[in-house]
Amino acid sequence: MRPIMVPPTLLDREVAATAVRHAHAASEQVAEALTWGADEHVLVVAAAAFWLLSRSGSPRKRTVGTHFLAASVATAVVPHALKHVFNQRRPDRLTILGHLHGVPISGRPNDAFPSGHAMHMGALASATSSFDRPYRELTWTAAVGISLTRIYVLAHWTSDVVAGFASGYLIDRLLRRWTGYGNGTTTP
Repeated sequence: MRPIMVPPTLLDREVAATAVRHAHAASEQVAEALTWGADEHVLVVAAAAFWLLSRSGSPRKRTVGTHFLAASVATAVVPHALKHVFNQRRPDRLTILGHLHGVPISGRPNDAFPSGHAMHMGALASATSSFDRPYRELTWTAAVGISLTRIYVLAHWTSDVVAGFASGYLIDRLLRRWTGYGNGTTTP
């Protein structure tokens, strides 16, 4: 089966051009460092550690631990599977000027769609939606901000990030049926 080619939209191209015009090495390095907050390896290890710690806690904490681990693993696997179905050239492969201003090279050249980092952040934001207000707002702000860094460093088109974030949100909501999360068990 040949991968389905996903062309960037006009909006995708305009946003990427704006990112290139505003790129400079220092801000690119900061944005690239921030994207580690959504790296699948970091998140799965953190979720596994939380899951282990939750085993000695209340049933509610065990449910939260199981759900966060399941969401982290699912959002680590799903983007890789989808990248075998879809091909899309990363915007960082289409700029010379951006690289002169510090834009890094990200991942495989044709693996732009969807954004795995944004998928992780969508699932995390969804999972914390019923947390108390300051934690919920802080998590949503961080999740959206980290997702946007993927656009700024030209690792993904805007539509990749939106699709990834929305997919992560849906994955979290679907996993709740399996883990029992959200049935009065959301706040650890």
